[in-house]
Amino acid sequence: MEAGSFWRRPYPGYLFDLDGTLVDTAPDISVALNTALEHEGYQPVGEDHTRHWIGHGARVLLEQALDHQHQSHDVVDSMLEIFIAHYRQHIAERSTPYPDVEASLAALRARGAKLAVVTNKLTILSEAVLEALDLMQFFDVLVCGDSTNEPKPAAAPAIYAGEKLQLQMIDVLFVGDSQTDVDCARAAGCAVVCVRGGYNHGTCAAALGADGVIETFKDLV
Repeated sequence: MEAGSFWRRPYPGYLFDLDGTLVDTAPDISVALNTALEHEGYQPVGEDHTRHWIGHGARVLLEQALDHQHQSHDVVDSMLEIFIAHYRQHIAERSTPYPDVEASLAALRARGAKLAVVTNKLTILSEAVLEALDLMQFFDVLVCGDSTNEPKPAAAPAIYAGEKLQLQMIDVLFVGDSQTDVDCARAAGCAVVCVRGGYNHGTCAAALGADGVIETFKDLV
C-alpha cells in the first residue's frame, strides 16, 4: 500500500460533510444570501464570494457578507429570517449532487457501511436539501449545526455521529472539503479525506492536512 493511503481500506462507517462535498449548494445559497442583503438595502455579492464563505453556518455566512461590505452585524437576526425563508422555499432549484455521489453512496450501503451527514447547516435546511435531491435514503444519521452544543470544527458533531452509528472513531472515515472538516475529524480522532474542488475557503485540498485527497467519490469504493 502506498504511503498515506491507509484510508483507502473499507470502513464500517463514513461521515460526510454536506455543502461542497455531497452537493453543490452554492447557487441556491447565493440567491438566498443576496435576497437577504437586498432586503436590508445592501448590494448583492457574486456566487464566487458565497462559495468562499460557506461552511460555518448561515449566521457566519451573513456576517462575512456584511464584513465584505464593511457593514455592522446589527441586522444579522432579521437577515437570517429572510435568508432561511427564501432558501427553504427554493432549496434545490439549482443545487445538484456532485458526480458519482449517488452511485458511490449506494455502493457503500450495499457493502454494509453505515453513513452519516455531519454539517454545520441547520437541520431544517439540511433535511430539505437531502429530501429534495433524494439523498436522505442513504443516511442513517444526520448531525447538523444545531444538533450539538459546538459545531464543526469542534469534535462534538463527529463524536455524536459515531455514537449514533454505534461505531468507534477508529472505524469511521470523515469525508469533507475544508479545514473545518479536517479539524473536526482530527479533534474527534478519526481519519479524514477531502474532495478536490469543494468549498475550501481558498485553500487547496492538498494543503488542508487531511489523510488523503479524493478526485471522485468512486475513490471511496
